[in-house]
Amino acid sequence: MDTTGIEDLFDFHRFPKDGLLLLLLLIYFPVGICLMLIRIFIGVHVFLVSCALPESFVRRFVVRVMCSVLGMHVRQKNPRSRDRTVKLYICNHVTKFDHNIINLLTSCSTPQLQGSTGFTCWARGFMEVQSVSSQEAIRETLQRYCSTEGTPPLLLLPEEETTNGRRGLLKFTSWPFSLTRTIQPVALRVTRPLIALNTLNSGWLTELLWTFFAPCTVYQVSWLPPVSRQDSESTQEFANKVQELLACELGLVPTTITKADKAEHIKRKRHMTPPTSTSVRPGPMGLGFVVPGLGADDGRIAKMAQQVKDVLPHIPLNVITRDLAKTNCVDTTITNLLENKDESQAEASGTSFEAPKSSSYCSTSAATIKPAAKSFGKSPADRHLSFQERKEALYNFARRRYIEKHGLELEDDSL
Repeated sequence: MDTTGIEDLFDFHRFPKDGLLLLLLLIYFPVGICLMLIRIFIGVHVFLVSCALPESFVRRFVVRVMCSVLGMHVRQKNPRSRDRTVKLYICNHVTKFDHNIINLLTSCSTPQLQGSTGFTCWARGFMEVQSVSSQEAIRETLQRYCSTEGTPPLLLLPEEETTNGRRGLLKFTSWPFSLTRTIQPVALRVTRPLIALNTLNSGWLTELLWTFFAPCTVYQVSWLPPVSRQDSESTQEFANKVQELLACELGLVPTTITKADKAEHIKRKRHMTPPTSTSVRPGPMGLGFVVPGLGADDGRIAKMAQQVKDVLPHIPLNVITRDLAKTNCVDTTITNLLENKDESQAEASGTSFEAPKSSSYCSTSAATIKPAAKSFGKSPADRHLSFQERKEALYNFARRRYIEKHGLELEDDSL
């Protein structure tokens, strides 16, 4: 077995990554929309015709021609290899409509093992298995079906999940190979220009609309000779042998990746997806300058931090930013830093990013605003009484620092 990874078996994006193909898809997009609308109208008539006509060669021929108009072209290789006495066809799984394509070439039945039942199951061309819950009960029911004379052959997809059909096959489950001793492998190759055949977690209706949108989807069906299980072979060994035969015919790699591995991979990718946005809980509204809608805007936080830094240059930026993330308010942060001045200076003492001139200036500026900081009370009432005093001192300090920074001259009484 080859070491093909799970990422190689599935398409995670609908559109191509190549720039030229994306350009061609953009040019084709209006045409694709028109084609999809027209084909939806024709598709309704195809469904009505398939319901009205009885199962026969004429019905299959008419529906096959009408499906070509819908962009689903079916080709057949080695049709004479098809054995009419075989009761079980085994096919690889590429799209949501593989069983419909095989049914256009020969009469067969595909059981609906999971998903919707009732009208939707019938409309999609599945055979509903009634009142069956366990896998053993399903196996017994289908075994009786295969042993009944006059019933059309059974078509099963042992991969149980779709792949992109380009790199490898999922591991075949063994229970379908216990229904009969002889099966006929059917190799299915599907190609489509511009867009992927399927993506993870896409439903059948979505895939149908993309099929109508695409210029065409070509299904190449190859009939392989029937294969019988030997007495010494277990069902899993027989399943692996058929998997290797189909992989060899399609030029793919037989893998040991299962349907459960695909489900686990989808779950893991969903958890690994980074969040699109983060939010910071806004702090209490300050009485001064408030910047609303902080959220995850790092640029706005940096701008607010610089405003605080201009007023309190001796406080490190990381301390200012951390407090702004909590308060979302410039004035509230200034107040918090002044009230906890000793802690801020202790944290700033270990840093050396300020020049000596700036350090001396910081001590002078700290002395300038120190009297206002000392007037802060422990109670909210005391702090409210000193608010105007603190505000005036902070504004005067910021104005003086701006004047000195830009070398402006202003008389002292104007300050």
